[in-house]
Amino acid sequence: MLYYLFDYLDKRFDLVGAGVFRFISFRAGMAMFLSLIISLLFGKKLIQFLRVKQIGESVRDLGLQGQMEKKGTPTMGGLLIMACIIIPTLVFAKFDNVYIVLLLISTVWLGTLGFLDDYIKVFKKNKEGLQGKFKIVGQIGLGLLVALVMFFNKEVVIRNYLTPHSGTDESIVISSKYIDDRSTKTTIPFLKNNELDYQDILDFIGDEYTWIIYAIIVIFIITAVSNGANITDGIDGLAAGTSAIIGITLAIFAYVSGNAIFAKYLNIMYIPHSGELVIFCAAFVGACVGFLWYNSFPAQVFMGDTGSLMLGGVIAVLAITVRKELLLPIMCGIFMIENLSVIIQVAYFKYTKKKYGEGRRIFKMAPLHHHYQKIGYHEAKIVTRFWIVGILLAIITLATLKLR
Repeated sequence: MLYYLFDYLDKRFDLVGAGVFRFISFRAGMAMFLSLIISLLFGKKLIQFLRVKQIGESVRDLGLQGQMEKKGTPTMGGLLIMACIIIPTLVFAKFDNVYIVLLLISTVWLGTLGFLDDYIKVFKKNKEGLQGKFKIVGQIGLGLLVALVMFFNKEVVIRNYLTPHSGTDESIVISSKYIDDRSTKTTIPFLKNNELDYQDILDFIGDEYTWIIYAIIVIFIITAVSNGANITDGIDGLAAGTSAIIGITLAIFAYVSGNAIFAKYLNIMYIPHSGELVIFCAAFVGACVGFLWYNSFPAQVFMGDTGSLMLGGVIAVLAITVRKELLLPIMCGIFMIENLSVIIQVAYFKYTKKKYGEGRRIFKMAPLHHHYQKIGYHEAKIVTRFWIVGILLAIITLATLKLR
């Protein structure tokens, strides 16, 4: 919104300082600042409103230390995260950018899906919430939309510049001639020729069917990461802090992928217009950090599925748009291990029950953060150590830009 206003003022009246809004770095900084301000100014009011309406968390007694003390803590705080992402993005980003539109739709889509789940839990007094099949349908619907846009939209391209050979060092020279490639390429970490085209792998089924397989891959990624974030949101500050770390990582990828000079220097795909995603990422990180002000131990508010489903899904869509979805197992390692701990626990329990007549467990409790609580670790320590692991995973992920 403000980009167009100040661009007009700069061109029409040559207004001093108006041109600063053309810089992505400035608008990203302002988006993060506004996101934090909204969180800090309206977070307490939202908590009070949720308390008045008695929108509190219902807690099952699992024998965890301090668990029952959380009963009645306001939930559905994901509404605050959504507002802190959407408003700064609308204020500082470009509306005609296909990636920004796609991310805003994803935020609202999954936020609404999570809201319905929380609404049924709180107001209908149904602890199960929205039935799993409806969640899956919602996630499949978004995955299909993202896949169709990424596959068919004419603005979604990878640009290959044709650099003339003149015998000089042209390591950062950008030619005026280029070819836009509408392909399904993605990045493979740690390999020298680190690009993979899904279409090459699926060539045997014919070009006309490639989009179907691509859609299945996108749907799986969005569903897996979204559910991973949802499972991770089990103790104060874990999901929000981990998401903020991942958001910073994706912002760096979006910036270098959307800048022709950096992309050429790093020898990575240059994705036109993807640099605008830095503004969305900045708002995303600001929203997560601002929410942590109230969600850190002891939490004054929980994000609920309104926040957790949305955060994971948005992270997945961001990774897909910057062609870094194959880095998600590293980048979102915390989400992945939390997901796997549940799958392993359930599978092993069923296997041993069938074999020995009595179910056995690998972990004291799943997801993994509850296992450490059962051992005796304080949840604040668990969260801090998970954040440290998340930072290490982010560093490894960023190292793939050069380590091949």
